Amino acid sequence: MVKNEKVFHDQLKSGDFVVTAEYLPKAETEGSAIRSVLQALKEVPSAVNVADNPFGVVMSSLAASVILAQSGIEPIYQIVTRDRNRIAIQSDLLGAAALGIRNVLCLSGYHQTLTENPESANVYDLDSTQLLNVLKKMREQGELLNGEKINGAFSIITGAVANPYLKPVDLSIIRLMQKVEAGAKFIQTHAVFSIDEFQHWFDAVTQAGLADKMAIIAGVFPLDSAEEAEFLLNKYTEFQIPVPIIERLKSAGDKQAQKKEGLAICVEIINKLKNINGLRGIHILSGGKEETLPDILSASGLSGKR
Repeated sequence: MVKNEKVFHDQLKSGDFVVTAEYLPKAETEGSAIRSVLQALKEVPSAVNVADNPFGVVMSSLAASVILAQSGIEPIYQIVTRDRNRIAIQSDLLGAAALGIRNVLCLSGYHQTLTENPESANVYDLDSTQLLNVLKKMREQGELLNGEKINGAFSIITGAVANPYLKPVDLSIIRLMQKVEAGAKFIQTHAVFSIDEFQHWFDAVTQAGLADKMAIIAGVFPLDSAEEAEFLLNKYTEFQIPVPIIERLKSAGDKQAQKKEGLAICVEIINKLKNINGLRGIHILSGGKEETLPDILSASGLSGKR
């Protein structure tokens, strides 16, 4: 795939097939971890998500997003509502706009008991849909939640996350509809491992008329090993990994062979997803394995150097 020189929000508006990926910041102050993977991240054609303390304390998503932007990489600044109240969130959003951030992904975030800081208090003053509504008001009315006017432009576009495995499907559609009404312009899904299940969900989304109202971007995840697959399956409900995939990884051989097989499975899933009519893109959930991105992008025909 030839790299598209348009910025992410222009790609969304023009109907381009977008390719996004994920960067997981580290607990650092010098930015050396970011610099070590910059070349890999520059291969991503559209934009790179910057995770917001997903599993523990790391460099802030806002700071890491700015570092990526300064390096010529379009960031998607992630905000989880677990750790901040509406005052802190709106303050961060104003700062993001002032620093030139153009894209925000809204999430509730993993419960703190699933992180490395289980003793932390959560906040959850807002959920992800309410956060989308806050951003919509800031963008369309130029106002904070309390009605105070914003001095200056606020043109950030917003996205959210969807779980294609949520049952019943009708509940998933209702939640998605709420996010569309709240102003989500793009949706990145949890990792897809079963094309049939994803197709069933996507057909329901299309029939509800939602696929025409936002860009649906399917998530994929490169598994390192059968051990990792079983860990994710047992700890996180959104990782619905079929047993045949786990058995395939086990039969591949040693750790290096399993990692290679995991990348092959990821590429196979991407190639099948690309054939789904109406799907607007692929989102590679790196899980902190950003160095694998160039191989995945190249093997799946999605590569595009910046």
